[in-house]
Amino acid sequence: MHYIAYLDEFGHIGPYKSRNDPKYNDSPVFGLAGMILPFDQVRSFATWFFQLKCNLLAFEISRDGIHPAKWEKKGAALYTTKNVRNYPQVRQATNRLLNKIASIGGHVFYVGLQKRFPPGMHDPVSLYRAVLMEAIKRLDQYCAAQESNFLMVIDEQESEFRKDIVEASSRTMFGEDGRKALIEPPIQAESHLYQTLQCADWICGLVGRLGCYWTRPDEYIDLEWSERYFGDRIRKASPGSGIRKQ
Repeated sequence: MHYIAYLDEFGHIGPYKSRNDPKYNDSPVFGLAGMILPFDQVRSFATWFFQLKCNLLAFEISRDGIHPAKWEKKGAALYTTKNVRNYPQVRQATNRLLNKIASIGGHVFYVGLQKRFPPGMHDPVSLYRAVLMEAIKRLDQYCAAQESNFLMVIDEQESEFRKDIVEASSRTMFGEDGRKALIEPPIQAESHLYQTLQCADWICGLVGRLGCYWTRPDEYIDLEWSERYFGDRIRKASPGSGIRKQ
C-alpha cells in the first residue's frame, strides 16, 4: 500500500510571549497537520469532502460567487468559538470527517512544538525545519513499519525560507539515516486547487485551537470547547502525532 500525506501549517511561525502581549500574541504553538490517506482512496475522498464542504457552507459559497471547487474556507475561520458553540452542524461535520478518514484506512496526523524562546532568540527557520523534519521522520517510520511508501503534499507558501527548507529536506532521503519510505521530497501545491489540502487546513484549524488550549490553558480557557468536543476524538484518530510542550 502507498500513502499520500496532505499537510498544512497550524499556529504561527513567529515569536510568542503571551496572549495579552501587544505584539507577540499570535499562538504559543507551531506545527504541521493534516491526514495521511491510502493512495487508492484519495480521489473518492476528495469528492466526499467536496460534497461535505458544499453542504455545510452552501450559503457562503453561493454568496461569494466562486466555483465551489476553488472556494475554500480556512480552518482558522471555521473553528471559532462562536461557530462551534452556535452551529452543531460544524461539530457534526467534524465527526463525520474524522470517521470518514478512519473508514478508508487513513488517519489524522500532526506534529508541533510549543515555543520556548523569547522574541529576541526566536528563530522561525529553525522552528519550521524542526517541525518538517519531525513530520517526515514520523511518517516515514509509520510507512516503513507497514512496508509501504508515501508522498507528502504541503500547502505552498510564499516565504523563501520555507521553500529553501523544503528543498533541503530532499537530503533526508539520501543521508546516512535516509527516509527510505519517502518517494519524493515534499511537493508544494496551492490549496484552493486541492480538496485534500483544504481538508488538511480544516484539521489544522482544529489542531491549532487544541494546541493553544493544551499548552496554555490558563490563557486560552475560552477554547475549552476544543478539548471537550474533540480532544479524545483527535487523540484516537491521530496515532504517532503530538505537540511537544516546553
